[in-house]
This record gives sequence, structure tokens and C-alpha cells, in this order.
Amino acid sequence: MSDALLTVDHLNVGFATKAGIVQAATDITFEIYPGEVLAVVGESGSGKSVTALALMRLHPDNTIVTGDVRFEGRDLLNMSDREMRATRGNDIAMIFQDPMTAMNPVFAVGDQIVETIRVHDSSVSKQEAWTKSVDLLKLVGVPEPKQRASQYPHEYSGGMRQRAMIAMAIANDPKLLIADEPTTALDVTVQAQVMEVLNEVQAETGSAMMLITHDLGLVAGSADRVQVMYASRLMETGTIDQIFYESQNPYTMALLDSIPDLDGLKEQLEPIPGNPPSLLNPPSGCAFRPRCAFAADVCAAEVPVRVRVGDQHESRCARTHELETLVGVTS
Repeated sequence: MSDALLTVDHLNVGFATKAGIVQAATDITFEIYPGEVLAVVGESGSGKSVTALALMRLHPDNTIVTGDVRFEGRDLLNMSDREMRATRGNDIAMIFQDPMTAMNPVFAVGDQIVETIRVHDSSVSKQEAWTKSVDLLKLVGVPEPKQRASQYPHEYSGGMRQRAMIAMAIANDPKLLIADEPTTALDVTVQAQVMEVLNEVQAETGSAMMLITHDLGLVAGSADRVQVMYASRLMETGTIDQIFYESQNPYTMALLDSIPDLDGLKEQLEPIPGNPPSLLNPPSGCAFRPRCAFAADVCAAEVPVRVRVGDQHESRCARTHELETLVGVTS
């Protein structure tokens, strides 16, 4: 395998509050390789978006970040603000959950793409950048791109705004795209269209992509590898087949049992009992223990470490090597 484009080692992200430190991402370690799509999935509040914002250094002032994050060997967490601004939107670009709040409402969409281009390369004329903005809108499937480039974000539909955000993100040919819940609040048909655009753009440009979503169905046809997060920690990492068909983690199994299948073979869905824990006062040991069907005394004693269970496949569970037997007993 080629050298990693992005390496994240023992990343921790916490928020200082009056009540104490809210640990939103804990001991996060992973890599992203050139051209691959890495999906990060989990329930809302698991730490997916917080991790992405920490990589981009877009966190609020009360954030405490430790660990090591390197992009092509460059230390993202310790580079100067000027270096980070040059990297952000150029080498690494982000597609945000809500384009209506991410885009400037008083500037035309085309002008915003022009600014994105010229802030990183002032040698490009306004006319050249405008022509490229129209080409980008066409590339992502915005109809009548010449006319649409002169319109404002509120004149776009939700799906078109998301397409415009994608156009803005790829304006400088980034090597890494971070797509944070890119289909949230869109209907199913538009979700599929936006994902198709993302997949086509990623394939055409050769960029790597970190796809953040709570929807496992979205990643099945898009990702090369999947990371499952729960209560600030990575619980399982593997290929699509390993996660969907060979899971070695109780949380991933429960997550998969809670979603419908296209074949209609499931007699009933199995909701995960209880609620995610407080990140201010998490339970002892494994954070999933209070909701886990396989919890034992060992699960309360200590936080489980990540265990390698196969090539590219890791799971964080104290009973990982017992699960195959345990699943057979409880099924």
C-alpha cells in the first residue's frame, strides 16, 4: 500500500465547560491513503464531526486538542495559522452539513467560488476564475450553470446548494475531501444524486475522501474502508465486507441490526436499547457496556484496547475473540 496521505495518531479533542471537560474524541488513530474513500459512521454525538473539525483546525476557542496529525508529513496541529489557511481549502477541503449556513448569503454562488480560487492563487484573473466556477457548477450537475453562477444561495434548492458546496470544495483540486454529513436534510432521491456526484468527482479528480455519516446505507456503495465511532472512540475499522458481513464488535452489530435491509429478510428491526452516555461522565470501562448484549464484568474493569482481528480489521472490545461463540449462543 502507498504512503498515507493523512495520519492521525492518538488524537484527543475536549471542550472546557463550567461543568468540566467534555471529551468528544478520544485516542483517535487512523490513516487515509491517496484515492481511497474512508467512511466514518456512528450515532449522532459520537465524535465524527468533532474529529473532522479538529483536522481542519476549525474548532472553537474552548477546545483542547492533543495528539499528532500529519498531512503529507506536515504537522497540521502545530503549523502556523498562515500555513493552515493555505492548506485549508487548497490541499484539504471540507463539505459542510448545512450549505445554507456555510455559504455567504449576500454573494452570488459564482463569486464565492471565484474567491475560493483566487485566495489560494492570486495569479488567476477574475475572468478565468469565473469561467472555472461555471465549469465546476456544470461538473457537479447544476443545470444552466452560467445563469446559476449569478444567483444567490437562497435561490438554490437544498440539493443544488449541496452541489454548489461540492463545486467550491473541489475548486483547487484538493488531495483530500472531508464530506461531513453531505446528505443531511435531503430527501432520498436527492441524497442518491449528491452521493453520485461525490463519487464521480472523487473518481475523476483522484482525491481521497473522508465521508462522515450516521447512515450506514450511504457508505455501502461508496467507501473502501469504514470506521465505526461510539461515545468519542473508534470501535471498529475494516473494509466494507468486514464491517457489514464479518463484524467483530457488539456496537457495530447492534447498529447493523437497527437498520432495514433492502431484501426485506429481517423479520423485525432491533433498536439499540438505552441512550449514548454522557461524555462529561462516561461509564467505567467500555462506554457501550450499559447497552451491550454481551457485557461482562471485564467490560467494566477497563477501557478495551483495539485488537487486530484480520488484515485491515480492528475492533475495540474486551470480548472480541469470544464474540463468534457468544453470538451463536444468543441468536
